[in-house]
Amino acid sequence: MTATSDLQSRKAAAVSRGVATRNIYAVRAENAELWDAEGKRYIDFAVGIAVNNTGHRHPRVMKAVADQAMAFTHTCFHVAPYESYIALAERLNALTPGDFPKKTMLVSSGAEAVENAIKMARSFTGRSGVISFTGAFHGRTLMGMALTGKVMPYKKSFGAMPPEVVHAHFPNAFHGVSEAEAIRTLDGMLAANIDPDRIAAMIIEPVQGEGGFTIAPAGFLRHLRTVCDRHGIVLIADEVQAGMGRTGKWFGFEHSGVVPDLITMAKGLAGGFPLSAVTGRAEIVDAPHPGGLGGTYGGNPIAVAASHAVLDVIRDENLCQRSDEIGEVIRARLTQIARRQGMGCIGEVRGLGAMNAFELVKPGSNEPDAALTTAVVAEAERRGLILLSCGTRYNVIRLLPPLTIPMPQLHEALDIIEASLEAAVQKQAAA
Repeated sequence: MTATSDLQSRKAAAVSRGVATRNIYAVRAENAELWDAEGKRYIDFAVGIAVNNTGHRHPRVMKAVADQAMAFTHTCFHVAPYESYIALAERLNALTPGDFPKKTMLVSSGAEAVENAIKMARSFTGRSGVISFTGAFHGRTLMGMALTGKVMPYKKSFGAMPPEVVHAHFPNAFHGVSEAEAIRTLDGMLAANIDPDRIAAMIIEPVQGEGGFTIAPAGFLRHLRTVCDRHGIVLIADEVQAGMGRTGKWFGFEHSGVVPDLITMAKGLAGGFPLSAVTGRAEIVDAPHPGGLGGTYGGNPIAVAASHAVLDVIRDENLCQRSDEIGEVIRARLTQIARRQGMGCIGEVRGLGAMNAFELVKPGSNEPDAALTTAVVAEAERRGLILLSCGTRYNVIRLLPPLTIPMPQLHEALDIIEASLEAAVQKQAAA
């Protein structure tokens, strides 16, 4: 029995079936590389699902964590607060877009950040309705599931969702939903289906994560800002996956010039340590009564120390610019592959910065090819590259290298993607 098969057996016997995993059991990782229980080396294009934007175990992050561990690891901010939490809130208030007073709260996960942003919006407006969008992903808690616009695997079998959550169309020209059509359906919804005076918030990702790395058009985000201003609705930017330099700017919304009222962030915020935040207009963040927000582990001091180091690294190593450089290389190579004879399966290449994806279809059509997508991911894994799929049609492959990846490893990974596509297409044709 191999080390991996042993771990597979133990996992099956001890861990909930609902917790899906890959069969890559990690034992060591460094920057863009990861080694499994068999000693096999991988280039990591998942980085914990966009968590390790600064790479696995960045030295400055590791030092900050070690230094904090020598002082204290947990006191609960509600019981014995500490300066580092306050300092991080100050930094996020200054870093996020918007020329107005801001405040921040820290929690542990993206879903928690989303839940608390909704609580703030409801408390501030005195309303309860929320508008989300098709293809959205906002977490696996009950409210997160309700906001998420994808049934399998996130909603199936989990019963009724919280009321007064509705989904409008997210623009996706490749899937036949133009920006103009999305605007028309949203405006029609507010005129015919739901009273805008009951809506507390709209929440949207600037680049959808699970939805397939689809980019929200700037004009659409500007329209949302106009609608929210007209009706007193809080506009929430979910930057959990798109934030922290991933799209070539600190936050994905910055590409549009639109300023949201609240921003949720997590994943890349703390370099692999559990930390999330809600930052936004002070009057909205302050709306809940004292004691109405919080959590035992929220703003854990070790995670906060890691986050300070992450923000320093992104700034000092110019990782927003590096994100753009990485993205240009990826999109150019994928576009080149797509133009090759026999690669009509690549329906679209898209991305911002280092948040990129390609969508696989039956050649000559828009019909999704989920089977080919699964095969490419498996073939790449066999060749030593970790990839993730996504999309409401299960046919998108997303590329999330760390922003610190050495260029030779980036090109090595792209070579593997091309070879994996070739092998998977050939096997499909032969079947």
